[in-house]
Amino acid sequence: MPDSYKLLSVIIPVYNEKSTISEIIEMVSAVELPIEMEIIVVDDGSTDGTVEILRSNSVKVANTYLTPVNVGKGAAVRIGLTLAKGDIILIQDADLELNPNEYKLLLQPIFDGKSSVVYGSRFLGENRVAPIRRFANYFLTFTTNVLFRTNLTDMETAYKVFTSEVAEKLSLEANRFEIEPEITAQIIRNGFSIIEVPISYRPRTKFEGKKIKWKDGFKALWTLVNYRFRKK
Repeated sequence: MPDSYKLLSVIIPVYNEKSTISEIIEMVSAVELPIEMEIIVVDDGSTDGTVEILRSNSVKVANTYLTPVNVGKGAAVRIGLTLAKGDIILIQDADLELNPNEYKLLLQPIFDGKSSVVYGSRFLGENRVAPIRRFANYFLTFTTNVLFRTNLTDMETAYKVFTSEVAEKLSLEANRFEIEPEITAQIIRNGFSIIEVPISYRPRTKFEGKKIKWKDGFKALWTLVNYRFRKK
């Protein structure tokens, strides 16, 4: 592992996740890594009691930022990036769909000097994904590959990991779920390659709190097309 990597910043955007936020903070803080870790939680205007739970977990969180109103995941991620001090940055959703115990797997290609960007792919393994969501992800990822000449399997993954060097090149604008294609497009346009590693995935339903909607897919598609033809 290169000596230059001393600190991992885990950014957790959260909105109305009182049933999972405490557990995800516990899981993240318990992960054993060869570098130090800071947890940054950005609450995006939660109204369900999430904020009170965050206050009770303040010892485990290096930085908690509370927005007065709900703006969107993209805005929360952008705020988190301004607060991150790490040499490597990892984005962690506040639900339990992804497993923090796989951080080592995500970080290893960066430690080995293979890439400055690693995505955790839900489709390289044997995860069960509802057909309609699998198709939506396939379509957006396929569009990404055509527009940007990449070979990704899961552009929409929440597990995006990159070095501070990459983060400094990002000039993000998205407020909502279109942050995923925006990050990907800007990474590629700045000349960085993306390595994917297989991850486990436990999808939740809309009843359980799934927030992304069909209209977010259209916004993601527009974001990809916009960045493909936008002047640098």
